[in-house]
Amino acid sequence: MSEVIKTDAVIVGAGPVGLFAVFELGLLDIKCHLIDILGKPGGQCAELYPEKPIYDIPGFPMVTGQGLVDNLMQQIEPFGPQFHFNEMVESVEPIGTPEAPLFRITTDAGQVFEAKVLIIAAGGGSFQPKKPPIAGIDDYEGKSIHYAVRKMEAMRGKRILIVGGGDSALDWTLNLQPVAERIILVHRRDDFRAAPHSVNGMRDLVAAGKMDLMIGQVMGLKGADGVLTHAVVRGADNVTHDVAADVMMPFFGLTMKLGPIAQWGIHLNENLIPVGTETFETNVPGIFAVGDINTYPGKLKLILSGFHEVALAAQKAHRYVYPDKKLTFQYTTSSTNLQKKLGVA
Repeated sequence: MSEVIKTDAVIVGAGPVGLFAVFELGLLDIKCHLIDILGKPGGQCAELYPEKPIYDIPGFPMVTGQGLVDNLMQQIEPFGPQFHFNEMVESVEPIGTPEAPLFRITTDAGQVFEAKVLIIAAGGGSFQPKKPPIAGIDDYEGKSIHYAVRKMEAMRGKRILIVGGGDSALDWTLNLQPVAERIILVHRRDDFRAAPHSVNGMRDLVAAGKMDLMIGQVMGLKGADGVLTHAVVRGADNVTHDVAADVMMPFFGLTMKLGPIAQWGIHLNENLIPVGTETFETNVPGIFAVGDINTYPGKLKLILSGFHEVALAAQKAHRYVYPDKKLTFQYTTSSTNLQKKLGVA
């Protein structure tokens, strides 16, 4: 067992919302440690779509998932947050009082923290891609079958078979088409759940002969030593075809697992954490939930919404960390005190 780490706040989840929480808390002199089950910061942005463009972050007409993470990491650098990657919080034990919260937080690596505030920014919990029910698929994963695109350049000149009909499948169809030798999109029906403009863009490429659309299902794989050569596709007419492919990318969505969060004494509603919109605090004083993990009337699962939520949560967190210190609201544009903290004064 490691020595207990004492800190002001522990943030569970190092995605964009968790990272921005460091900034908002840092402005209020609240020190943070972040714990994430992944091996790097960024959450889903960095893990699932690092090169995918995002268009609804204020001030950025377009930024990639990894670009957003990089900017957030640069923004929080003045506050020196401590990261604990490849760890999952297993238990949260309240050891304080509702008026003066204190929590003992233990990870699956045996690390123990004591913090006055716990911020849960865990997205949907730990996540993993839903696998298609294809015999022998495990042999190809990580070599020829991928559930996320780490680097688009690695796909250059390859025959890529994309399976699915949602936003991820259509987005990557459009984004990879310029670098792939050939894109083949396979979906079980000629009806798509993706955004209409993405579907229209795909159909334009098909009409121009720049990619292929097959209505059917992948039934099997052919290749050796994890190297894919063909996918066996059964069409709508029940006829099977061997479709040449170097890479297959199934996009069947993600399975979110709350994991131990359900045992932390926090009220849950359909695997989400109810919060009030004044402070985004849970039913346990001192524990906050921000980002996709929370629920409240009118909730929108947007990164933008998570940024707003941590700004308000930080105000309440200050009362717990500094109960005898009056909080005076300040603007970074005019406060020399805040500017000194940011290193720009």
